[in-house]
Amino acid sequence: MAHREFKDKLYPEFARIARALSSDRRLELVDLLVQAPRRVEALVEETGMTMANVSQHLQVLKNARLVESERSGTAVTYRLASPAVVSLWLALRGVAEDRLPEIGRLRDQYASDVRQALPRADLQRMLKRGEAVLVDVRPAVEFQHGHLPGALSLPIDEFGKRLKDLPRDKRIVAYCRGTYCLFADEAVALLRKRGYDAVRLEGGWPEWIAEGRAVAVR
Repeated sequence: MAHREFKDKLYPEFARIARALSSDRRLELVDLLVQAPRRVEALVEETGMTMANVSQHLQVLKNARLVESERSGTAVTYRLASPAVVSLWLALRGVAEDRLPEIGRLRDQYASDVRQALPRADLQRMLKRGEAVLVDVRPAVEFQHGHLPGALSLPIDEFGKRLKDLPRDKRIVAYCRGTYCLFADEAVALLRKRGYDAVRLEGGWPEWIAEGRAVAVR
């Protein structure tokens, strides 16, 4: 009887996490908060949701203790509650990639060939030898929160104006918010059109930190 009672109380607690992640819009919020803490207004602008909807979804995530908030005056900033939430998000995504062929088809339809991406394990060697320049094309606020060591910040909305900052005698490696972020694909396409040797990095910020690799903060 104690065994049954234990199970009856335990699994509903696990289900709290599953319910919190059962919304596509909440998953998008988690994916954004992987990059950097954000104020509610910034999440509204990023997602196109109303303030009321964003606040409601954040409250569900907070009740499941997946995010935390901090208030300064009238401004409220949200952040992930733990690095374990990053691991959870990537694990969920990995199972979906493995079991749902629709995800691969969407990737093929909207993004460049991921098989051409530079493996993360090769990046440090190339940078050490001076063979490549690494560019972070995420918004500046995300770069400032944390980025790959040695990366230059060239947000995608400024990218075309700042190509002159990049050398033509080295490979340009672009990265962004992760495997399913298209910013790096856009940057690579523009660079190649202008005659640069360019490639996107395999994965991006969340995959990098999930592997426990060194990061830089500015």
